[in-house]
Amino acid sequence: MAKNTLETETNTATLDSNNGPTEDALDDYTAADIQVLEGLEPVRTRPGMFIGSTDVRGLHHLVYEVVDNSVDEALAGLCDRICVTIHEDCSVTIEDNGRGIPVDVHEKTGVSALETVLTRLHAGGKFGGKSYKVSGGLHGVGVSIVNALSQRLVATVHQAPHVYRQEYRNGAPLGRVERIGKTDKNGTIIHFLPDTEIMETLDYEFNTLAQRFREVAYLCPALRIEFRDERTSRELTFYFERGIRAFVRQMNRRKTIINNEEIFFAGAANSLQLEAALQYTQSFDERIYAFANTINNVDGGTHLTGFRSALTRTLNDYARKQNLIKEKDLSLTGDDVRTGLTAVISVRLTNPQFEGQTKAKLGNSEVRGFVETTVNEKLGQYLEEHPSEGKAIIEKCLNAARARVAAQKARDMVARKGYLDVSTLPGKLADCSERSMENAEIFIVEGDSAGGNAKQGRERRFQAILPLRGKILNAERTNLDRMLSNTEIRAMVTAMGTSIGETFDITKLRYGKIIIMTDADVDGAHIRTLLLTFFFRFMREIITNQRLYIAQAPLYRVARNRDVLYAWDDEERDRVLKQFNRTNVSIQRYKGLGEMNADQLWETTMDPARRKLLRVILEDEAAVSGVFDRLMGDDPQARKRFIQAHAKEVQHLDV
Repeated sequence: MAKNTLETETNTATLDSNNGPTEDALDDYTAADIQVLEGLEPVRTRPGMFIGSTDVRGLHHLVYEVVDNSVDEALAGLCDRICVTIHEDCSVTIEDNGRGIPVDVHEKTGVSALETVLTRLHAGGKFGGKSYKVSGGLHGVGVSIVNALSQRLVATVHQAPHVYRQEYRNGAPLGRVERIGKTDKNGTIIHFLPDTEIMETLDYEFNTLAQRFREVAYLCPALRIEFRDERTSRELTFYFERGIRAFVRQMNRRKTIINNEEIFFAGAANSLQLEAALQYTQSFDERIYAFANTINNVDGGTHLTGFRSALTRTLNDYARKQNLIKEKDLSLTGDDVRTGLTAVISVRLTNPQFEGQTKAKLGNSEVRGFVETTVNEKLGQYLEEHPSEGKAIIEKCLNAARARVAAQKARDMVARKGYLDVSTLPGKLADCSERSMENAEIFIVEGDSAGGNAKQGRERRFQAILPLRGKILNAERTNLDRMLSNTEIRAMVTAMGTSIGETFDITKLRYGKIIIMTDADVDGAHIRTLLLTFFFRFMREIITNQRLYIAQAPLYRVARNRDVLYAWDDEERDRVLKQFNRTNVSIQRYKGLGEMNADQLWETTMDPARRKLLRVILEDEAAVSGVFDRLMGDDPQARKRFIQAHAKEVQHLDV
């Protein structure tokens, strides 16, 4: 979940002393200054507009774009196998047994359809609805983006009885489509090597890609996805006959279940299709994942809104009908009915409207009503036919409502005492003078000793310090009202300014960066994990808005006479020793922030010009939720298995 980001100060240029363009600048601005980017030039010039970023997330996005094309063949019922291979040279091959991209000459472009879709933005078979009734791609830019950002791409098409091939460099074809042999099968093979002059890294993360392919296989029960990584000789195959029901069961395999069999229903109307699977557990967290045409819409959309609305209405109606809630009682809220819920909703539609090329949010207005109607009908029918499960689910929701009321009373109590009033900040907080959220940052520091050093070493103008005493409560096993009874957590919530629970408001966040700074020992790692769990479970928007960071304090101080250098790992320490020729050298290994004086802490860990920060990025909520469940949940055997599985990956072990 954490990505390595080196934070440094940057300078901004001004136009002139009057903050405006000069007359000479206006005179020099002519039509000759207007650039017209043609073909795939816009992609190579501004890759972030098309793949989000040029870091590892953008790298993975290239893979997803090609795989999604193959998945569209599967959604059309024309493909049942996709094979993805990462090669030792970091090139990637994606092969499917679909129809194969057409190779005949396109009437409008005058070149083959294969070259058209690989070299023209907004060219594809998904606009008219004739070739694909349902697809994840809709802009026609996916595979052309991959071609534009690849130093080499080879497309091989099997269309029985012939095999065709075309090669590209930096998005440009090296020749026409060639017929290279005979075949008795159909399908497309795309082999590409991303351009290292554009992409910052070619270090694919096997687990991240595997999780995406696993999700696709859950959503397409008839599809088999084979994933190989020749760099590490790892190989996985995904195939799930029970579809999203298996998805829900897998996510809840370590939870205490309320309804043993997953609730599953499907519906269709006109060109819209819905599948939903849900199951309640005794946990406190909510896990709902929404997909449109197999695309994970991490920011939700109209299908998620419709599902949530229908879920609340249907459970309230059922509870009152069965006299489980009296008419005079308050209704269950959305938070009540989603506490402990794990659900997957998958819609398929002909013309999806996504926000942006990364397709994070579905915008089709007609989907909301369709999902609401279907969930109301199908879930209501299930509850009528399964009264014991229905009663257990309502009791779970009522328990959540009681906890909500208790949490509200706790909030009211601490509010009366000023604990959550940002005008009465916690006494232990050393705040900064900067009032611009974007320019202010807060360090959450382990222990009073390190907190004291941080307060002395900080830049008071824009750096705030909040020291924590001891370990906070485990958010994975604690509900909100108990969390609010903890002094350290109340101090954090008050300092953030966002409140918590139903009243959480990300727009009131007081700091642009929240930086966790703990010792480099076992206790420090535990406190860091507890804090990450807290933010993930109770302030997730701080993570999704990429406001959370982890400070990287050095492990070693290496000195020779008056020359001092710092090292963040053993390899860097060895380089420093080599630089000092290993003579008359003293080495100090830091185990705690308190071992540094204020100047050293500033110089190594807090100075924006020199420090190293890990930005916490949430790429896959399901996978991250599972990790917290294993590490911080109630199952000690799951923790043991996790430790055994990752023991060899440990770099710094404190014993």
